[in-house]
Amino acid sequence: MTIFCSHCHRPLQAEMSYLTRRDKQAPSASKPFRSTKNASKARRDQINVELRALRSLLPISAREKERLSYLHTMALVCLQLRGAQLFPPDLSPPVGPALGTELLSLLPGFLLVLSASSKLVYISENVAQVLGLSVVELLAQGDTVFDILDGGSHKDVHKKLLLAQEHPSKEVTFVCEMRTSKAFRLRHGGNQAVAVRGRFTALRWPATPSTTAFLALCTPVAQFPVSGNFCSQDDLFQSTHILDMTFIDVTESVTYHLGYHREELIGQSWYSLLHPEDADRAAAQHRAV
Repeated sequence: MTIFCSHCHRPLQAEMSYLTRRDKQAPSASKPFRSTKNASKARRDQINVELRALRSLLPISAREKERLSYLHTMALVCLQLRGAQLFPPDLSPPVGPALGTELLSLLPGFLLVLSASSKLVYISENVAQVLGLSVVELLAQGDTVFDILDGGSHKDVHKKLLLAQEHPSKEVTFVCEMRTSKAFRLRHGGNQAVAVRGRFTALRWPATPSTTAFLALCTPVAQFPVSGNFCSQDDLFQSTHILDMTFIDVTESVTYHLGYHREELIGQSWYSLLHPEDADRAAAQHRAV
């Protein structure tokens, strides 16, 4: 039904429908504003509670737990989870907390375990003696081995790890530069060059990326003496050659300087280690001798 105005005789249907819609919308406009501030705070509080619970489960001392930030807590938790995946409870890990500080102190370097995707799985506590950074401080750099390396070493290390994956039974050795603490760099003038010697090993069968790990021993290429008057046997190496400069013997400390092991060099020519541009000059000096 259409209603007309008694004065101008115009239909009033449009005006009435507009008033009806306006009346329906009015209640919704009067709804009170609901703030999400309290909900956000509640979520943050819940996250903090969960992080504190995770921190309490970490296998470290109470004093170390108190010093952990939430970022460091998550880094350590992720490290433990990756370790648990590779080393389930029914499988004894080759390295771990069972290796006490006394045993670790006898090693010439620190132990490193990587997953097939180059994720950090385990770093022995004596890494601080080599790099000046604790395990927690290293994990703050990132969760892959490339995060603790100097940028210039990434490409070479990636190639070596790929080679090790293609030949699981073959041991690979390479030298890379690892990040160190600020105090270490101020004292020694830079980061630490480290010789990494290891191989990929299937921890259980069938061998898959999730059950394979790279186990390595990382030794410093140069040993820095505590005082200037002290000279370590690792500060130099000696080699013995036949007349054509083929190695017949070399001291073990050659690894710290050249990155090769004694067994790799014996039988090789000294010339194979030289840069091509230096070969002619070295040959001339050799003939002069």
